[in-house]
Amino acid sequence: MRLGINLGYWGAGMDGDNLAVAQEADRLGYDVCWAAEAYGSDAPTVLTWVAAQTESIDVGSAIMQIPARQPAMTAMTAATLDSLSGGRFRLGLGVSGPQVSEGWYGVKFDKPLARTREYVEIVRRAMSRERLSYEGEHWTLPLPDGPGKPIKLTVHPQREHIPLYIAAIGPKNLEQTGEIADGALLIFPSAEHLEETAVKHLRAGREKAGKTMEGFDVCPTLPLAVGDDINGLADMFRPYTALYVGGMGSRKQNFYNQLAQRMGYEKEAAEIQDKYLSGDKNGAAAAVPHQLIDQTTLLGSVERIAERMQAYAAAGVTTLTLAPAGFTLDERLAALHAGTDALELSGLTA
Repeated sequence: MRLGINLGYWGAGMDGDNLAVAQEADRLGYDVCWAAEAYGSDAPTVLTWVAAQTESIDVGSAIMQIPARQPAMTAMTAATLDSLSGGRFRLGLGVSGPQVSEGWYGVKFDKPLARTREYVEIVRRAMSRERLSYEGEHWTLPLPDGPGKPIKLTVHPQREHIPLYIAAIGPKNLEQTGEIADGALLIFPSAEHLEETAVKHLRAGREKAGKTMEGFDVCPTLPLAVGDDINGLADMFRPYTALYVGGMGSRKQNFYNQLAQRMGYEKEAAEIQDKYLSGDKNGAAAAVPHQLIDQTTLLGSVERIAERMQAYAAAGVTTLTLAPAGFTLDERLAALHAGTDALELSGLTA
């Protein structure tokens, strides 16, 4: 099992620290550094900055939002980043959510699976440098009855095949991800529930495409905090969990809330959402069960974290992405080192 790091969103007040974390992860041999985007910082700019100041760690978008860009633009960005980084770019895609898609980008959040499939097909064709033409429900290239003509990407990516990941939560999206992508970006993963909530759906998609799970990258992100006070460490992540389970999306369309329900927290997920949407964010955080946090983060001593890593590997994880927590840079760097120490102790190093 390999290790990655996730820097999250840029502009949260820790930007200089984030670069230091990425550089230390590079030095320690971490496999990939991911950056996110929502409606603030964009991922490609951050990844370009990180790639320019690191040597061997891959840089990946987790995610570049599908409603934000035409697929050909995404192919251009991926090819450029791969070339500039010396073949270190990984393209992570996702549909975002209805509030961001429609409120920020003005793109209707309908038929997300069909849109994702078409988007991936166009991106792959463009990155392969064939002359681009496509006829689908959501995109037609070139536009009919106009001056457009099939055009070929002029940039040569460093690699013939840029790895393509999809952020997936729901069963149908997970199955399609297994079918059409090279890897899956997962959030709030519980080792105890991973087979039921994710891996079996990914496997079904791989089988539909006539493939096995061999070579497919199962890549969840987990916050990491090191220390002896498990309850205190878990409390650090209460607001984070409450935000996603309670407030990320509408009452009817909150994929994270639905995931918590599939993990057996139906009553608790409803309470968290009720409190969060009514404005009681502190109450929502307090309503998050300790077990839910403990199952979806890495907390405690290096030995305890190593045991949890073994559980994730047994559940099918191939790249474990860590979000090292801390109030200072030194604390975050210590957590980063604890990740590599735990991986070595677990016996899962390549």
